[in-house]
Amino acid sequence: MKRIHLKPQDPCWCGSGRPYGECHQAFDQKIAYYKKRGHIVPPHSLIRTPAEIAGIQASAEINTAVLDAVAAAIHEGMSTEEIDKIVDETTTARGAICAPLNYEGYPKSVCTSVNNEVCHGIPSHRRKLKSGDIVNVDVSTIYNGFYSDASRMFMIGQVSDENRRLVEETKECLNRGIAAAQAWHFVGDIGAAVQSYAESCGYSVVRELGGHGVGIKFHDDPFVSHVGKKNTGMLLVPGMVMTVEPMINMGGARVEMDRYNGWTIYTQDGKPSAQWEHTILITEEGPQILTY
Repeated sequence: MKRIHLKPQDPCWCGSGRPYGECHQAFDQKIAYYKKRGHIVPPHSLIRTPAEIAGIQASAEINTAVLDAVAAAIHEGMSTEEIDKIVDETTTARGAICAPLNYEGYPKSVCTSVNNEVCHGIPSHRRKLKSGDIVNVDVSTIYNGFYSDASRMFMIGQVSDENRRLVEETKECLNRGIAAAQAWHFVGDIGAAVQSYAESCGYSVVRELGGHGVGIKFHDDPFVSHVGKKNTGMLLVPGMVMTVEPMINMGGARVEMDRYNGWTIYTQDGKPSAQWEHTILITEEGPQILTY
């Protein structure tokens, strides 16, 4: 964290209009305490102001509404291209933008990842959902310049007990990861909680991909690994906004990228994978879920 040279009577750096001594001085001193002890601490650029948090919350409300629209319509026999259309139409009708569209060349408005696709599945009119499929729908929204991001798993028709358990336990991994995201704890606590529970269920955790800071940018620091050790990684402080999005494999942890489209990530052994994602805000009272 860059050293702050403000006097107590100066306006606080957060833009609140309050004197620094009454606003964030004690907060900065607490962060400096951790830094002196060798911990990685967040710069002020990762700590959202009240106005920014309000903007992210507004984006998150739209993101949740889009996922609700998908949940109401998804069914056996529909194509993943139809899901993309629902996402596009619902997002634009609310005056927002689909963040994935054209992001680093990504061709669609949403990611739809089916069965052994870990993430970044590209919607297609050829891909029809069939009974027994499990599918992750990953929605990301820009509203008035603010980003939000979340995904849900959907089970189509008659799903095997094995796949149903994977979906349900992956959601429990998400819940445990979020519960570990306490102010003045560490990013590594999130990964430790997810990894411990996933492996106790006999599953593996994808290492190469993870959660991330979000809100002002689509992807920001810190990287939120879903494996890790407690008391390691960046310090979590109130005002930070990030995603927790564990990708849990029924088989091994290794993954590979589609050599043709350059986006879709698959499990290397062909076994199913599941993912749930929320955007969260770190607060003194505990993590607040912004986007479902």
